[in-house]
Amino acid sequence: MISANDLSPAELAALLHFHADAGVEWLLEEEAIDRFAEFEAMKAARRPATQAQQQRPVAGESLTPKERSVPGERQTPPRPGTASLRSAAPAERAASGPQPAIPDGEAVQQARFAAESARSLSELKTAIEAFNGCNLKHSARSTIFASGDAESGIMVIGSAPGAEDDREGVPFSGKSGQLFDKMLAAIGLKRSAILLTQVIPWRPPGNRAPSAAEMDICRPFIERQIALAEPKAILLLGNFSARFFFGENDTIHGLRGRWKEIAVADCVIPAIASLHPQDLLTAPVNKRLAWNDLLAFQAKLKSLSLLRN
Repeated sequence: MISANDLSPAELAALLHFHADAGVEWLLEEEAIDRFAEFEAMKAARRPATQAQQQRPVAGESLTPKERSVPGERQTPPRPGTASLRSAAPAERAASGPQPAIPDGEAVQQARFAAESARSLSELKTAIEAFNGCNLKHSARSTIFASGDAESGIMVIGSAPGAEDDREGVPFSGKSGQLFDKMLAAIGLKRSAILLTQVIPWRPPGNRAPSAAEMDICRPFIERQIALAEPKAILLLGNFSARFFFGENDTIHGLRGRWKEIAVADCVIPAIASLHPQDLLTAPVNKRLAWNDLLAFQAKLKSLSLLRN
């Protein structure tokens, strides 16, 4: 077994980055520890102190006037407002403790209200950054929002932020972003000349697939982005993005390469799906399929006068 002492600083940093990208959030001890038994022991140690505290009377509260009286001592009435302050203390302590999580249904309603209240993309960005109803935000480093030219009429939507996106705060970063830039350049585009965004604004831990509840919570935000940008054509990249908008359960190989219409608010927009750049890095043999999709997207942009011949 390799110990951390056997690694150079550079090797140790690379190993920590690897575990962070994989979603590892806890370090293991050298020897196995029964955390359940440890937790029970902590509770047992706290129990006598808690019981003694509960049994110990609080001055002026638990004792009756007769019990509080001392022979030969004159009783002093409590000062005005003292009882109300004592009774308010437990409520203040409860309020300062951890608050319960927002139910998914309520979080969806809050997300919808925040999205619909935004009258511009900048207002929507502010609303998403202030929104705390999705658990994904609490484990992510960055909130990923649309970037590029919102007036271009061209929109590219990825699935969810990856590790590099989360670190950089920009969609399509790292090696997949470099490949994405080359894909755009091949059909006469660049990222600054289109509107680029992702379905989910926060990276799921370990790059797992977002849950159904998380998708429902994030849906109002991505749909509002589309409604405010009013694109004329959309390119969906990745299996999750295609399923999210097309409402189908097929793989990206079954969903790609065919134009479909997606309805958002009062807009009906043509959209085509293709493989995500990360998929192409994993399986370069599929680049020919992605190239055919890019050519179809290019032809549509030219027919809409969004791209020069």
